[in-house]
Amino acid sequence: MFVVSLTYKKPIAEVELHLAAHIAYLDQYFASGTFVASGRKVPRTGGIILAKAVSRAVLEAILLQDPFCIADVAEFEVLEFVPTKTAPGLEQLIEVI
Repeated sequence: MFVVSLTYKKPIAEVELHLAAHIAYLDQYFASGTFVASGRKVPRTGGIILAKAVSRAVLEAILLQDPFCIADVAEFEVLEFVPTKTAPGLEQLIEVI
């Protein structure tokens, strides 16, 4: 499991020019089951994506397709963790090692 932290590198007005394409990109990877949750940071300095990918390399290749990455309006930090406990209803996120 991965937590992807996006931090905007450009003014929000420039980020918003790419927002519709970014949302379509997110929808594609939610549909495939790769992305589990996403949303804006507060304050709005970027966003967070919770991802379940085969490997870090696969996720990094997916992130290179993000319109925010292509337009160079955000930088990405990827943190990997192994979920071993969840709230009720989220048990499918638990990884057995």
